[in-house]
Formats: sequence, structure tokens, C-alpha cells
Amino acid sequence: MKAQSTKAVPTDVYLSFVSSLFGNRQTLFTGMLVHILTYVAVYQKSGSVFYLWLIAVFALICLFRIYWFLRFDQIDKAALRRDEIANWERIYLYGGVATTTVLGVGSGYAIAIIQDPFAELACIAVTMASMVSVVGRNFGSRLAVNLQTATASLPIMIGCLMVGDVHMVILSIMLLPFMLTTRKMANGVREFLYKNVIVARENVLIAETFDTALNNMTHGLLMLDPQNRIEVINRKACELLNLGDRYRLKNCDLDVVLRYGVRHTFVDGSMPSLIQRQLAQLMDGTISRAIMQFSEDLVLEFSASRRPEGGVVLIFEDVTARVRADRKILHMVRFDSLTGLPQRGYFADLVKEQIAARKKSGEIGFMVLDVDEFKHVNDMKGHVTGDRLLAEIAHRLLKLAAGEAIVGHLVGDQFVLFFPNIEERPDLEQRMRGIHAAIAGQYDIDGTSFAVTFCAGAVLIESAELRMEEWQIKADLAVFESKSRGKGNLTVFAQEMDARYIERQRLKTDLKTAVENDALQVVYQPMFVPDGSRIACCEALSRWTHPEKGAIPPNIFIQIAEEMAIVTDITRFMIRTACRDCATWPKSIGVSVNLSVLDLRNDDIVKTVLDALAESGLDPKRLHLEVTESSLIEELAAVSLILEELRKHGITIAIDDFGTGFSSLSYLDSLPVDQVKIDRSFVRNIGEDAKRLKLLRGIVTLSRQLDLGIIVEGVETQEQLALLAKYNLADLIQGYVYSMPIASGAVTDLAERAQKKMVPAGAANVA
Repeated sequence: MKAQSTKAVPTDVYLSFVSSLFGNRQTLFTGMLVHILTYVAVYQKSGSVFYLWLIAVFALICLFRIYWFLRFDQIDKAALRRDEIANWERIYLYGGVATTTVLGVGSGYAIAIIQDPFAELACIAVTMASMVSVVGRNFGSRLAVNLQTATASLPIMIGCLMVGDVHMVILSIMLLPFMLTTRKMANGVREFLYKNVIVARENVLIAETFDTALNNMTHGLLMLDPQNRIEVINRKACELLNLGDRYRLKNCDLDVVLRYGVRHTFVDGSMPSLIQRQLAQLMDGTISRAIMQFSEDLVLEFSASRRPEGGVVLIFEDVTARVRADRKILHMVRFDSLTGLPQRGYFADLVKEQIAARKKSGEIGFMVLDVDEFKHVNDMKGHVTGDRLLAEIAHRLLKLAAGEAIVGHLVGDQFVLFFPNIEERPDLEQRMRGIHAAIAGQYDIDGTSFAVTFCAGAVLIESAELRMEEWQIKADLAVFESKSRGKGNLTVFAQEMDARYIERQRLKTDLKTAVENDALQVVYQPMFVPDGSRIACCEALSRWTHPEKGAIPPNIFIQIAEEMAIVTDITRFMIRTACRDCATWPKSIGVSVNLSVLDLRNDDIVKTVLDALAESGLDPKRLHLEVTESSLIEELAAVSLILEELRKHGITIAIDDFGTGFSSLSYLDSLPVDQVKIDRSFVRNIGEDAKRLKLLRGIVTLSRQLDLGIIVEGVETQEQLALLAKYNLADLIQGYVYSMPIASGAVTDLAERAQKKMVPAGAANVA
């Protein structure tokens, strides 16, 4: 690290060197006074007037230097440019070089002209002394050292040479090493000081950088010595801990600072014991990380690192937002956002906590509540209304179960209650029934009043026998039992339900095998024209004969098929079989097949139907497809597109069980429907109930105005048939009055007899 020239020296260092030239003025002016007094003595001794002139020049030089020194004091040195600094260096050189020049000339004159020993000794002594001081005063300017050394020494050497004495010549030559030594000493001092200035400046920059980095950290930092006194603390630490001015905290005990040391500290009085204990564990190395909550608005996470020389470094950050977010996420995981109730997983945790807290075994209870026909609320009023209804149910449950049970939300419209029965009261079932009865009733949501009932399943069990994976299965079985009994029931689990459940599971397995092996049978119930003279169509009905249990009613195995999501496989089998059988009948007879809600959830049904028609060669006009109102309501737009696609191929579309759903007749004009099949409930008792007959006539009138064909099913008596004929209420009649379901092979024979007006009463035509 060498400053070989002023151009290589940084400007701030160059300024410090030039400033050193204008410093230490007391020695400078003391030297000037010594010079003048010496030359006065030489004048008195030698009587040479030349020295009076030199004294006058010294005085002028002194005044010059005093003037410029004062000017230098007045300027703003921080604002100086490099060329301005160089100009001040030149001004200093004028005065310094002039001084050494006068000293050198005075010495050379004494040697060559006066040749007085006193004059020679006095002049050379003050000159050599000045040259020595050049090292101490002018090291900051290489040019000043060189010029002042040369101007002081060269006149002496010239004077020695003018004397002509060999010894004086040798003496003059000896001045050259003196000059070089003086120059080298000055350069050495300058290089040494330059290095120190650069190092000091770098240290300052490092310290400033470190301080900037330290105080712009997003983390607080505390560096403690082995006695837990603060050695370093950054600005963020003071902000987070509200400790005030950080410079006041150096060498203070951390515990004292946090407890009492600062007027605005975050802890009033003494630190909470938990925080104090955690800090102590961090500082003694027991733990390396800890989260401390100082208030609702301040949570800090600390990490500690041990220092090799003793002490510890604490780094901490504000994690309040993160902790709040974690708590919010945890709350979202634990609690249902809609109802605010514990979800399944957290509900199970709460149950386990309650069971673990029990001192002895006792009877506990679970109750699962399922909202009856909740789907229709969503279908009719929308999911927003449905969600608000669930929230209101949850609100009522919390009120009713307060102090009695823990309430949770399982899924959808199912709620669960756990009765810890801590007081071990024997009336646990009655309390469950009381809540079940109280929760049912009217709910006013968005201006609409809903009469809500619940099917419920309850489980009573000893706490010591509780298995978390079993209770809900038992509760679900009890709920299923309640639903089979009708709306608004509560059933307590009994062991025979488990047996029925196992039996149902076996039935599911057997049904799946039967469907896979095409082991179902198909029978057909004819649809006659009202006078019974012709069969227009036959409805395909599925039958299942279990190898061990015999015939299984359709309402049972179709429901099971829907639960297993294999009803579409049954539909595929029915369509394929019906098309194949119909192709063997007279061309005037069509076949009708029912489609389920699941069949209409995608357009695969279109391909299934077209493939069956192509395989059997059946005319599409002979195929009728029946859909229920509920399937239309569920996905009206999507179902309409599917039905329209089928209808384009000539297939007839009919609405089955019309009037039993939750829609109105008003949507019929916008649907791709050709026929309505009026449910048997509208035909029953029409001979005795005039209102029911009027209702039937109204439905038929409106349907005919929409150009829809009318099929009336469930006609069982001649009286019903006569009324339908009298008021022209049907285009086709389906029911036992004409025929029960028959085998495919009997359809042609029955059709022929009908044409001959030989239609016996049902029993004769049974397959």
C-alpha cells in the first residue's frame, strides 16, 4: 500500500496530508524567530549588511505564511476539490521553499564570502535543524520535502566548492547522503501515516457498514457477555422491546433492563415468569429457540447462539402476524367456517380430552342429527339460503346443548353431539330426545319459513368401552334406521342394527355380482289405450331373484344400487335388454325404460341408448325414456341438453311419477318432454274424493294445452277406468286393471287378444 504520487492518493487522504502542512504552527513560527535572531547575531559578529537583507526577507516570508495560514483556517475543507487542495499545497510550498532557500543562501554566503567560523557554524546549524524539522512538518508533501531539502543543501554545497579546499569539497559531497536520508525518512513517515489513514478509514467504513447492516436488520439482535451484560444491541431490538435509546444500554444487565431499566419498557413491574424462564433457558443453552408472547399485539421468536469466548447472541423477530395466521389456519382446520362448530377431526380430539379427564367409567352418549330433505332447500332456494339455515341450526344447537354436550359438524347437513354425562345422570336418553324434539321447528331464513325436522341416531355406551372408529358407524346405522321409519325420528342404536347392516353389506356384494353377470330379469307392464283394445307401449321393470333369499323388492335393490353407484350399470342392462325384446314384438308396440338421476349426470347415456338401438335394430321411435321430476330439478340445464339430444333421434321422453316432486307445471313448456306419466297417488280414491278428481282433471287439462301425451299409472279398478274414460283423462292406461307385469314372450299374445277385445282382468295375464 504505497502513495507514490498525489494523484494516487484518495482525495480525502490528500486533504489530510495538505492539512498537516498547515498544522503545528507554534514550532513553525518559533523556528522563524530563531532564524531571524541567528542572522542578527551573525550580522553583529561579521558586520555583513547582506544578513540584514536576509532578515527582512524572513520577516516578509513570515507575514506571507501567517496570512495564508489564517485563510486556510476559514475555508470549508470538506467542499474542496482536488485541484483546490493542490493549489493550497503550492501556496504552502511558496512559503516553505522560500524559507529554506534563504537559510541555504545564508549558509553558503558565510562559507564562501565571510569565512568567519561563528557565522559558518551559526548559519549551518539553523539550516541543518530546519532540514531535520522538514521530516516532521512536511512529510505530507513529497514535493515540499524534495524542494526544501534541495534549496537548503545546494547553496551550502556551492559555497564549499567555491572555497576550493579539498576537505570542504569532501564535506559538500557528504551532504548528498544527508539529503537522500532526509528524503527517505520523510517518505517513510508519509507511507506509514498513509497506511494508517487508509486502514483507519477502512475501519470506519467497516464500522459504518456493520452499524448500517445491524440497524437495518428486520431482526432484533442482542450480544451479551458472560455476565449477561449488553455489549451490542441494534435499533430493531430497541423498537421491538420498546427500550429507548440503545446507546444508554451498553454494559447494562439484560434482566435489569427488561425489568426496571427503561422508562418505556414493554414489561410493567416484573417480567412474567414464563418469559423470564424462557430467557434464562436461552442464555444457559438449555433451549436454542423460543416463542414468547409479551402481549396480544406482540409475539417474538428468539433464537440463541453461544459465543466461543462466553456469552450469547440473541436474535429475535416479530412473529405476531405469523402466529395469528397460524392460529387462524388452525381454527379453520378445527372449526367449520359456515357453522363455527368443531369439524370431525377436532370434535374427535375434544371427545378424547373429555374421556381422558374422567376419573371413572360411566355412560356417555353420541347423537347424530340429519336434516330431513335438506337437499330440496338448496334446490328450491339456493345454496346461500341452505348455508344460512345450517348456520341457524348450529346456533340453536349450541344454545340447547349448553352445559350438556359438545356440538360438532360432521359434513353437509349432519351435526353431532357428544354427551360426556359427567354427573352420571341416568336420564341420558331422555335428554337426547329432549334436544332432538326442541331443535325441530320453524326456521325463518331470508323471509322464508322452513319447517325443519331431523332424523337422528343415538349411541349410548360406557366410556371405558368407547372406540372412536366404531361409535359413528353405530350412529350412522341408527340414523339409517330412523330414515327408514320416516321423517323426524330418533333411534337409539341396538345390536340387531349391526346385524342388519352386515346383512345389507352382503346384499350389496351379491347385487354387484348379479349386475356384473347380467343376472337381473326384466318384465314388462303394458300401457293400453283407454278402451283396452291395443297395447301401445310396455314399461320395462327390473327384477332380482336372490339365489338364497328369493325375490328382492325393486325399491330395496334399486336403492342399494344407487348407494353403490352401480345403478347406471343396471340402466345399461335394462336399455339393451328392452330394445332387444321390443324388436321381437309387433311394430306398433314400444318399450319404455326408466332413467335415474345418476344416469343423467353426464352424456354417456346418449351413447348407451344409441348403441342399444344399433345393436337391436329397433326403430328409435319405439323407445320411450322416463325421467323423474327430481332428476330434472337437480341439474335442469344439463339434463335438458341430454334429453334434447335423445329426442333429436326420435326417442320419446316422458316424465315419470309426475306431481310427486317439488316443481310446478310451469317449467313443462321449456323442457324436451313428450309425455307426462301421472303418479298413482292422483288416481287412488278418485271415485270417493271429488277434490282429488278435480286436481287430476286440472293437471290433465294443463298438460294437454302443452301438447303433452297423458299416461295414467296405477289404475286398478273398473270404477277408476270408467272415470278416466268419462272425462277423457288419459291417452294411455297402465295398471292392474288391464295387466300385471308380464314376461317379454307374453307381450305379443296379450296384444293379439286385446285386438280381439279379449282383455281379461289382470290375473290371467300374469307371467
